[in-house]
Amino acid sequence: MSPRRLFRLIAIAEAITWTLLIIGMILKYGTQTTDLGVSIGGGIHGFVFLVYGASVLLIGINQRWRVGTILIGLVSAVVPYATIPFDIWADRTGKLDGDWRRDASADPRDHRLLDRATRWLVRHPVILLVAGGIAVVAVFSALLIVGPPIPKA
Repeated sequence: MSPRRLFRLIAIAEAITWTLLIIGMILKYGTQTTDLGVSIGGGIHGFVFLVYGASVLLIGINQRWRVGTILIGLVSAVVPYATIPFDIWADRTGKLDGDWRRDASADPRDHRLLDRATRWLVRHPVILLVAGGIAVVAVFSALLIVGPPIPKA
């Protein structure tokens, strides 16, 4: 799967989970019928939010995005549905062009530690998925232990 396709898939998933969370919030705060939608939708959204953040970092490094572009990509997940326009912009401006960089080139950036580590992970996709999955689950679990962002009244 190309960086473009992976990024689009995760950006769309992140937007869909915003819908689940918003529906849950309407049920909880608007109709005051149940908070189950927030519990389920919020959990799913939180997990996909973290996956999106990890993919922005991985793809941003692979595609040699500037730090500002990576930050905008990360911030786009905080605003409902903003991952879709960011994805469209990144695609139209060529930020998602190209394949995974598995081998070093003559480019001096390919010799930095972060780039070497990224290339190694891309060459070992099973390790990348397992390590990335463990990292996302660890952060997600820590956030569940800390509790919701808004204290219960």
